[in-house]
Amino acid sequence: MGWTVLDLFADGLTFLALGAAAWAVLLMVLNRPVLAGHPLSAGLLVAVGLLELGLLARAVAGGILLASTERTLDTFSFLAYLAGPVLIVPLATAWSMAERSRWGPGVLVVGCLAIPVMAVRLQQIWARHG
Repeated sequence: MGWTVLDLFADGLTFLALGAAAWAVLLMVLNRPVLAGHPLSAGLLVAVGLLELGLLARAVAGGILLASTERTLDTFSFLAYLAGPVLIVPLATAWSMAERSRWGPGVLVVGCLAIPVMAVRLQQIWARHG
């Protein structure tokens, strides 16, 4: 089982994050803020919520995998790249909802685009390439 299952999970989270980022770009182009009651924003918030749940599940699975491995890893970096995305997504979402201009969704774009980058780095640390 091992990391290959988490690799597939990370790929799914990456596509979800990229989809949410594209959705937020659409809101920016339409000059719409992220509002909980607006239909366009509601779909984005559902996607971001699913992304957060997936990131939490990956963090738990990665922690279990780290605890059960005999590999020599940079444990601090590995845990930071597991926990970082879990924190980034809700912070970016809250900030994007607080900012009522077109740049509110822009914050969410940046937050969502950070997820694939951090997923690649996490995989590099696990594979001992970095």
